[in-house]
Amino acid sequence: MHGLVNRAIEGFVRDSYGAGCWQAVTARAGLEVSSFEAMLSYDDRLTDDVLGAVSAELGRPREEVLEDIGTYLVSHPNLEALRRLLRFGGVGFVDFLHSLDDLPDRARLAVEDLHLPRMELVDHDSSTFTLTCRSGHRGFGHVMMGVLRALADDYGALVLLDHAEVADGAEVITIILVETAYSEGRAFELGARAVQG
Repeated sequence: MHGLVNRAIEGFVRDSYGAGCWQAVTARAGLEVSSFEAMLSYDDRLTDDVLGAVSAELGRPREEVLEDIGTYLVSHPNLEALRRLLRFGGVGFVDFLHSLDDLPDRARLAVEDLHLPRMELVDHDSSTFTLTCRSGHRGFGHVMMGVLRALADDYGALVLLDHAEVADGAEVITIILVETAYSEGRAFELGARAVQG
């Protein structure tokens, strides 16, 4: 597993629950290190062990933890650069949904050896979509549920999401767009502002 993935799990625990909780997770998972290096690769079992330890330490199902990690990736101030990368996908939430097919390629532009699961969006009508995530790692669909929830809020859209697992490692998220302009949403500008001196 790419170190950025493990680093994101570590950041989620540290930023949301504190350094003490992360220390308890590392002890429970039997880690020999106290922190992950973002640009190294780790055995997939290690990532599974860490996720299991986070779930046990928080007393919450793994699926909920994964969804919270997805929300964290978009909404935490420490990860504003990732939010910006995702928001470049479009002016509105539907535009963003249509950009998800290209997300793995955009991620590789930023980090060449980061391989995100393949994603495929299907429009059923103007307000109903399904997003299929194909990965060798179970649970990526739950992370995407958190990402989608947070970005819907970011765009000011009201959505209903449902997750289902299907054969061959595919996870399907049903997205029902209730309203595109439900709330004001968070401010976002494509261009960086010049600093006035």
